Amino acid sequence: MRHCSVQVRGLLTRDELDRYNALIEVGSYLESQMRHDLAYPVQKEIDLLIQPAIERLKDKGRARDKATQEYLEAKAQAAAELDEEDER
Repeated sequence: MRHCSVQVRGLLTRDELDRYNALIEVGSYLESQMRHDLAYPVQKEIDLLIQPAIERLKDKGRARDKATQEYLEAKAQAAAELDEEDER
């Protein structure tokens, strides 16, 4: 079974995380029994389950990028104002 990243797992809701852990356990058991034909649909279900958390992670990244951009713009504007004052 392929696990999702720690960042994605951290953004799963409690219900999603419980379901994720149960599916991982079932899939690991099936793999240990060499039932890869049955483990495949379990992995697909896990992939569908984590999609909302992946979107939440992307949203957090976009918000962080926007905040960084605003900070850099404010810093550049403050530097420009300081240069204007020095020229006077």
